[in-house]
Amino acid sequence: MTAFQTGRTHAPDRRALILVVERNPIVQRLEKYLLEQAGYTVEFVADGVSALARARELHPQILVTEILVPKIDGLSLCHQLKSDNSTSDIRVLVFSHLHAEDRACEAGADAFLVKPLDEVRLIETVEKLIRMAQKPAGESAQ
Repeated sequence: MTAFQTGRTHAPDRRALILVVERNPIVQRLEKYLLEQAGYTVEFVADGVSALARARELHPQILVTEILVPKIDGLSLCHQLKSDNSTSDIRVLVFSHLHAEDRACEAGADAFLVKPLDEVRLIETVEKLIRMAQKPAGESAQ
């Protein structure tokens, strides 16, 4: 059963913009389909430099990145976003084949998922990050 077949109708800020750093066109199509079906707006970039520039320009609610992306790796990208006052509030989801949750946390990631893609976990994690982004500083998203 998919997240869309469960009958769940509530999700915060469904038109939230999600910027995804993904090189694989097959994974891009799948992520685009799942996120758009859940009601989100999705934009893709293929490398860390482009992601940093687009994040500064578009200020998405969430940035999803792999660790192994060209030009600036996903962990460095996360660290740069979280170190810059103008982008530090962008929620970062690191999504990777590598089991590097501790490293992602150290870089400032808000969430970590291990590939392969699990559509229910992806949508649940995105919804949690959107709720986190909507809470005033110091409040829990739970």
